[in-house]
Amino acid sequence: MEVNFPILVVDDDVVSRTVMEKYLHKAGFEVISAPNGKEALARMDEQFCPIVLTDWMMPEISGPELCRLIREKKTDRYVFIILITARDSKTDIVSGLESGADDYLTKPIHPAELVARINTGIRILKLEQSLKNANEEIRLLSITDPLTGCFNRTYLGERFPQEINRAQRYSHSLSVVIADIDYFKKINDAHGHHAGDLVLKSFAKCLMGSIRESVDWVVRYGGEEFLIILPETASAGVTSVSERLRRAVSNLKVSHDGKEISVTASFGGACLYFGQKGNQGISMEELINHADEQLYRSKNEGRNRVNVVEVMRPVEKSR
Repeated sequence: MEVNFPILVVDDDVVSRTVMEKYLHKAGFEVISAPNGKEALARMDEQFCPIVLTDWMMPEISGPELCRLIREKKTDRYVFIILITARDSKTDIVSGLESGADDYLTKPIHPAELVARINTGIRILKLEQSLKNANEEIRLLSITDPLTGCFNRTYLGERFPQEINRAQRYSHSLSVVIADIDYFKKINDAHGHHAGDLVLKSFAKCLMGSIRESVDWVVRYGGEEFLIILPETASAGVTSVSERLRRAVSNLKVSHDGKEISVTASFGGACLYFGQKGNQGISMEELINHADEQLYRSKNEGRNRVNVVEVMRPVEKSR
């Protein structure tokens, strides 16, 4: 986290606000100011400020009330709040901290103490960001296949039902494709498991590089089987995507021990339609089974093929 991120200074007294701005600018910080609590909240909506310095006594919205309102806002990052006050009784200090402030400064403010308190806030914010980054890394590891970098079945079980529910809610189409590498066992037998791993990684990379970024997603379903989830994609679209993927895989050459390994794959797709609200739902397993049946057809028809089926949910009968 950079040291010179914006600091929001809130004070209805122009002189006090100007003095604090001067101190902070001299220390190298970027400063945004607001004359009252209402303006401060508006500034926070326009630009996130991880540190807020607010006076206690202000009209309409006091410093403690501003602390409470900031805490009620849903933000991805923590806001470190320093409450500035002429009050120095233990009761007032406890009241200010209980309102949501992290620290306090009593007037008159000493420049060195002000900067020291802000640096304390920066250390806390850096620790918070480090913890968040570490948790995100752990989260990614828990939902990612370690060999191919695709999502795993844990993530599939979490997200795919959400995709189905969203498709049903808005009456959108949703497609799923199963891609299976042809004769993968022969590749392992002829070239070894290390070569098989290279093929799997190259195959996954080919799939992920041929779909819509941040919309479609790929899951390693098991062994050499992969699922491609295509939100808001109708049957013509899933057929087109599957054919594009099939051609891309057919052109794939994996080098191992000075040899090139050719790869093909078979594809089975299922496109789900929700024609009207109130239609019967469908489970994740049922939709995948429809795609798997089409994959089986592609294998039986000679492999390196695409087959797709449309799945329309019947309308519930009124009673």
